[in-house]
Amino acid sequence: MSNQIINKIRDKHELIFKVLLFAVSIFLVVLLLPKEGKFKYEFQKNKPWVHEDLLAPFGFAINKSKEEIATEKIKISQNQLLYFNVNAKVIDKVIIDFQNYIEQNVNNTLDLKEKEIIIQHGIKYLNEIYAVGIIEISDEIADKDRNFTILLMDENKVGEEVEVGKLFTIKSAYDFVSKDLKKLDFINANFLLSGIENALQQNIKYNKELTQKDLENEINNISLVKGGVYENEKIISTGELVLEDKYAVLQSLKVEYESKLGNSNQSMWILLGQLIIVILLFYAIYNFLKNVNVKVFNDNMDISFLFIVVVSFVTITVLILSFKEISVYVIPYCIIPLLIRTFFGNRMALFIYIITIFLISFIVPNSFEFILLESITGIITIFTVLNVNKRSELFYTSFIIFIVFSLSYLGLSLLQEGNIKTINWSMFGWFGMAAGFTIITYPFIYLFEKLFGYISDVTLLELSDTNNALLRELNLKAPGTFQHSLQVSNLAEEAIREIGGNPLLVRAGALYHDIGKMLAPAYFIENQMTGINPHDELSFEESADIIISHVIKGIEIAKANKLPEHIIDFIRTHHGTTKTQYFLRMSKNENPEIDIDAELFQYPGPIPFSKETAVLMMADSVEAASRSLKLYNTDSISQLVENIITSQVNENQFINTDITFNDIATIKNLFIKKMLNIYHVRIEYPK
Repeated sequence: MSNQIINKIRDKHELIFKVLLFAVSIFLVVLLLPKEGKFKYEFQKNKPWVHEDLLAPFGFAINKSKEEIATEKIKISQNQLLYFNVNAKVIDKVIIDFQNYIEQNVNNTLDLKEKEIIIQHGIKYLNEIYAVGIIEISDEIADKDRNFTILLMDENKVGEEVEVGKLFTIKSAYDFVSKDLKKLDFINANFLLSGIENALQQNIKYNKELTQKDLENEINNISLVKGGVYENEKIISTGELVLEDKYAVLQSLKVEYESKLGNSNQSMWILLGQLIIVILLFYAIYNFLKNVNVKVFNDNMDISFLFIVVVSFVTITVLILSFKEISVYVIPYCIIPLLIRTFFGNRMALFIYIITIFLISFIVPNSFEFILLESITGIITIFTVLNVNKRSELFYTSFIIFIVFSLSYLGLSLLQEGNIKTINWSMFGWFGMAAGFTIITYPFIYLFEKLFGYISDVTLLELSDTNNALLRELNLKAPGTFQHSLQVSNLAEEAIREIGGNPLLVRAGALYHDIGKMLAPAYFIENQMTGINPHDELSFEESADIIISHVIKGIEIAKANKLPEHIIDFIRTHHGTTKTQYFLRMSKNENPEIDIDAELFQYPGPIPFSKETAVLMMADSVEAASRSLKLYNTDSISQLVENIITSQVNENQFINTDITFNDIATIKNLFIKKMLNIYHVRIEYPK
């Protein structure tokens, strides 16, 4: 019984893992969502109240807006008294310095009495000056006028408000003494002035720490409310415009309402509501994948990648919202579609992006504004920026995101406010930062490539560089094969552009599809330059085995050089399960009486599974066969292309791909035109 259960689990492990992926993702998102309820009324500034008359369900305070609080902070900062410390002990040192100066520098011709008179007058002036005080001109008061008031703090922490103009500076103190001496016609004025000038020191200095502390206290004491509403008081009537004052009341009610819901026994119902909504959104993802992109639906790694992106951005949003001074618009949500589109295309990117924005709207304030701005920006970004293969394109993407964000916000603000003066211009700074952060898409692409085995256009461009070490080695060891690969890549790329697909992928795959020939290049006709064919010394079975082995050896070389699996798939499938027809026919012709085992001449497969791998098979066969034509004209090339591709279709080489007969017809016509150009065949026009 236990073995049966284990076997069932083993058989259904993919399904079980898929269910766990959905369950864990839903659990994490619900866990991250705030447990407060959501205010059931939507409203916008300067728009009519479209709901029934609203009465206050309970009493609550009216909160000041961020702008009002910011204005009060600025006003407090502008009116903040600057604290200055008064050092009463400075005068003692100044008097001593003055006396010493007179004793040491006054002319010896003066008698002691005259020196005493100078010292007495000097001390009198110094006492008068320091009774007022000499202020240090700090940067904080350098540009203030004389009437600017400061707070002088003595050693006992007693403060006194004084106008700056009533205090001395060193210069004004010197001038004060000089003018008074002139009035008195003091005989030894020069000696006295020199002593005063030498001794003067500032005794009033700016106290930055105390000023800042007082400012912080004032700011912390700002009231966050500006009134209140009583229970059952009418707040707004149906059809009434939501003007500035009503908007403030409604916003305050919304905050209080959601807070009360989160702290009551209704929180379980809120949790249930969140669970239902999140399950429905993930069910939408389930249906989209199952019905629109079955390939992704069947690959649990792909689903894991998508859910990691979704849950990560929900988590980042919760973290950013914990910092009240940072706007949620600093988060570069447009990374989501850019990242997903790189690996899965536009439809998947748009759908997952919209679902993620819906989930995050439960967390952020002003969810209507958030959904509108992010949706417009994301949609335009997806369909405006076609790829991010180059660094310049990523900068262009950032520019587009900033412009669309800014215009969307400007339009919505003008619609709501009806006045350009009331727009919150700081939002444009957040938009700029979000746009700038989009540049980190590149390292994320690289990270997910390595983690999930994906391949991006950037990597494909790098692989397609013919200066790549492996391609240079191919060119050195098997130059004919290298030239063949170049021609195949050109044919395949053009064909994929015509029928739709990934041109970069098929080009890169074509360049590497024959790297297995490097180990025995002389056995492949495109590398036989001397006319010597080593197959002449081998049996047909041995020759077929060498030709077929280039697929297996190519896979080994690719893995040794760490080529992505997407490229190795082209090596695996470029011959499908076809046969080495030449050696098979020769073997049958030489041994008509023997029943030849055709499997000895058959490639191991697998057959192509995508448009890109199918097109490569066609291009490879057509280009190789075209080299054996004896006559190059429209008929011979057309017949060659028709026979080869029709044979591949009849052998069911393309049954696992989504390629259509119309696609095949398009490819045939394109190959014929390209081959005619390659071999310079002129089209004969009827006379």
